[in-house]
Amino acid sequence: MKTIFSWIPRQVAPIRRHLHDIDRKGQVLAAEWVDNGPGWLAARLADAATVLAVRPDLEAMPFPLGIIGPHPAGGPADFEVRAFVPGLGVPEDPVTGSLNAGLARWLLGDGTASAPYTVRQGTVVGATGLVTVEQDAEGIWVAGDCVIRVRGEVLL
Repeated sequence: MKTIFSWIPRQVAPIRRHLHDIDRKGQVLAAEWVDNGPGWLAARLADAATVLAVRPDLEAMPFPLGIIGPHPAGGPADFEVRAFVPGLGVPEDPVTGSLNAGLARWLLGDGTASAPYTVRQGTVVGATGLVTVEQDAEGIWVAGDCVIRVRGEVLL
């Protein structure tokens, strides 16, 4: 069996155990460091059901982890995504633009996905995030509806 961990530098080696825990049934198809500002360890899982079933060990997670898996044809979106950022006090982020942008660069770049596609995120934490990923000559665009929770002004 070919390992997917040979690319991981020494400083991120502790995440190997976490990915192996996710991969008990051979469900991790690929992993990549995605970085468009914030860096993420990203894992592509076999399907959306597997993504939804993951129960991560947040204490063993030294940096952000994103997981993605495809929904079956006719599902609620093309992919299911989850984002874990315990180091910033966010066990699971309901919708994450930076992760979805990094995933898009990876999946569009290697041909796993083709734009446009949709992503559902936040399902496990009770959110109903739906993100659209598009690509044109200027780049990759990540979009979705949002709700303003706080409004104010900052004086600098």
